[in-house]
This record gives sequence, C-alpha cells and structure tokens, in this order.
Amino acid sequence: MLSATNAMTSVHAQTKTNYFLHTVTKGQSLYSIASMYNVSINDIVRMNPDSKQQIKTGQTLKIPQAVTDGDNKHPRFHTIQSGETLYRLTLQYAVSAEAICAANPELKDKKLKRGSFLFIPYPKSQAETSKQTEETTTASQESGPTNEELFGKHAEKKETPSTIKLALLLSFTDAKGIQQDEQSRMIEFYEGFLMAVDSLKRQGVSCDIYTFDTQGTADGVNNILSKSVLKQMDIIFGPVHQQGIEPIADFAEKNKIRVVIPFSPKVEQVFTNPYIYQINTPQSYLYSEVYEHFIRKFKKSNVVFLDDGSGNTEKAEFINGLKNELNDNKIRYQQVKLGGDIDPAKLIAAMDTLQENVFIPTSGSNTALTRLMPQLTLVRKEHPNFDMHLFGYPEWQTYTQDFLANFYEMDTYFYSSFYTNNLLPEAINFTQNYRHWYSKDMANTYPKYGMLGFDIGYFFLKGMSQQGNKLEENIGNVQVTPIQTGFKFERVNNWGGFINRKVFFVHFTKDYELIKIDFE
Repeated sequence: MLSATNAMTSVHAQTKTNYFLHTVTKGQSLYSIASMYNVSINDIVRMNPDSKQQIKTGQTLKIPQAVTDGDNKHPRFHTIQSGETLYRLTLQYAVSAEAICAANPELKDKKLKRGSFLFIPYPKSQAETSKQTEETTTASQESGPTNEELFGKHAEKKETPSTIKLALLLSFTDAKGIQQDEQSRMIEFYEGFLMAVDSLKRQGVSCDIYTFDTQGTADGVNNILSKSVLKQMDIIFGPVHQQGIEPIADFAEKNKIRVVIPFSPKVEQVFTNPYIYQINTPQSYLYSEVYEHFIRKFKKSNVVFLDDGSGNTEKAEFINGLKNELNDNKIRYQQVKLGGDIDPAKLIAAMDTLQENVFIPTSGSNTALTRLMPQLTLVRKEHPNFDMHLFGYPEWQTYTQDFLANFYEMDTYFYSSFYTNNLLPEAINFTQNYRHWYSKDMANTYPKYGMLGFDIGYFFLKGMSQQGNKLEENIGNVQVTPIQTGFKFERVNNWGGFINRKVFFVHFTKDYELIKIDFE
C-alpha cells in the first residue's frame, strides 16, 4: 500500500511551465488532490480533460501552480535525492529547518527518504531569511550539521502528560436548547466515551475531561474556542457539524493540538493540517480499499451485476469504479437486468458452472433486495451445486431482520467500516455494561453511537498513554481491539493529517456462521 511519504516521484517540478506533475496514488480523488494543492477541481480538469470521467492509480496529472495567500508566490516542492540532508535544503532554499519540518510533519522520523517529496515553504519575512543566512555562514556546506543534529536542535520538546487533558465539542441541544434525535445520538456517543475513560482509569490512565455543548452552530463552536482552557488540551474530539470543522481545525493547528473529527466524511482541512484525524473514511478512499479487498478475495470469480429494473443509481460511482478495477485485473463480468417477473433463466445464463459466481446488486436499497432475493434464492434451491455468493453494501446490516435467512442461504458478503456481531463476548459485555450504567439500551442505529464513542475514546486515549507524543510516528502500533469501529490511519500527504482507511468484509456463510474478515 502506498503512503504519501513513499510514493516515489509523486511530484515533479516543471521549471519552464506553470504546472507540476502528480502521480495518482491509491485512494486519491480529484477532490483530495485539489485540496492537497490548494487548487480547484475545475483547474485540474482544465489541464487534464480526461480526468473529468475518472482517474486511476498511476495516472499522471498536470497540477496548476497555486498562488499562496498573502505572498503571491507559488508553492515549491522538492524531490529528495540520494545523499541529501536537511541542512543542504536549508542552504538551497534559504529557509530554516524549523519551517521545513513544520511544513512536512513526517520528518519527525528524522529521515529523508530518497524519492519522497517535500513542501518547501517561503521564508515568512526578510528577518527569517537574514537569520538563516547568518546561521549557515558559520559553517561550510561540506561540514554542515547532520540531519540528527538539526532535528535535535529544532524538534519540539514536549513531555508526555501524566494526565491527558481532552475536550469534547458535541451538540447535545439545538440553538433553542431543545434535544432532537441527532442530539440523542450525541448523548449516546458521549456515554460510550465515558465508559472508555472509566475502563482506562482502571488501567492507570488519568484523564481530565472538558465537555462542551456547541448547540449545533458555528457561533457555539467559536464561543467555546475562545475559552482559554481549550489551549491547554492535549486532544479535542468534535465537532458534529460541517460548519464547525474549519474553526476547530484552525485552532488545533495554531495551538498544536490533535483534533479527532468523528462523524463527517468530508474534511478538506485534513489535506493541509497535520493535527487532524478523520474517522469517517471519505468515499474515494473507502471505495479504493473495497476494490483492493474484493480483487484479493474474488480474483478468480465470475462477477454478475444485477439491475433490479428500478432505475436507482445511488451506487453508480461504486459500480463504475469496481468495473474499471475488474477490467484492469482481467476479471470478467457482465450485467443482467431483472424485471418484476421471476426469470431464473437469466441468472443461470450469466453464471459459470465451473467457478464461483458473485452477484452484486447495482442498488443497495431494501427495495432492490426485495425484488432480487426471490430470484436468487430460487436458483440456489433448484441448483444447490452452483457456487453462488451475494456481495453488497454497509447498509445491509440494518436489513438483517428482514433478510437474515436469505443472507445465510446466499453466502453473502458486504463491506463496512463499522460492524459488530452482537453475539461476540466484547459486544455482549459492552451492551450489558451500557444498560447497567444508563438503565437503557442503545438505539438500534448504524453505527451504534455508544460503541462508536467507546471505540474512538479508547483508541486515542490508550494510544496517547502508550505512545505519548510519538503517537503520529507509531499510530500503527496502537494495540486495541475495537468493538465496532475499525482503525487504520494513514497520513494523506507530507503536510496533511490522517484518514482512517479501515474496511471489513462481513460474511454470512452457508453454515450459518457470521465472520468479520480483516484483510490486514
């Protein structure tokens, strides 16, 4: 899997043109690339007309040089060459080591990796340039300090806190002080979060919790951020709504505080702010992970897309992307349109009797399943020796009450970032403890917000207690077993934050087993 720090020659400066060349890496979309370079999607499409339809991993795009605010200068990128040191870069660009490290947070690992690219900021002022020049004239280029010496000089010295100070900025009431359905879910999230804090307290992890009600407004968020106590936080969780993300992200970056965005799938600041953790995977990253797992699982299968005839196109982007991946991997597929009448002959004609067949509805709706399931189960009953599977979508876990027997019969798979088997010991224990704590049951939602609050709180607070201020460097080493939420964080680029890219496959087997498949 490629990450931004090892995507070799991802950016190449074009010295006599007004653009860069960017090589698309897995999971990137036009939106994420545009956000990364501070340009619009239309700017990219204008220079790369074919990208309007789709972009593929490995494709090279021309990226127009963006103008940075205030300085009226184009951003600069540098591809690391063999033998280069941080000191040489400070000489070459007349920028301090602090500025280069601040613009490229992954340099905290004290290594310059050949082929990776760095963002080179401009000096903030003439005074900074003069200071840098004065520092570098005291030593020759050949006898300059090593990377380790520079990092040792400029690295932030911050001890791991003995007590983790955390803030939750959630919406418990609306602007009129009324609790609505959404606010009820936030209360459940908070209740699960408190259970995580209690569990960690019994393990010796101490936390100070500051909880605020944003009332679902940008003004509510700004009023909270104006409180001096917020600057003392080690980590902030929230907000709920899109309009609150920008002020919290700006505050976190200014004060060097981690911020966890639990709910929104669209956090454009994650591409430029190294302090952000985005829990809810953006669609382009989610689909990329699903495609990879699907190819690994079903690379020798016959894939059949099923159109229920309703004209529902809510999964069109997913289906088109999967078809492109199947083409690239030489996996054959076809699409069958089924009407209201049961016609198993159409399904049988599309199947390969000598290999497994994977049926994928082009809609994830309950209505589509209601239309398709009788035809699929009829073929299964009349031809029990056919190797048949059904593959679908995260929302299917909310349909199990209606289709559970069919899911088992069809040997069904679906993908999801959130899933728990209510029969597992961890889920049973949490559900019982939640009922004991709050004298109520969690709402029957997807995801379950009590479990979501527990998993997020436990992962980050346990991680900070284990890794301290090296959490970003060792995020993959945080050892927890979530109840419902998967975590696999990767930094999006050299100067951005982290996106959660964890995806499961859930399998209802013909033997009436329920298995969560983890591909890591």
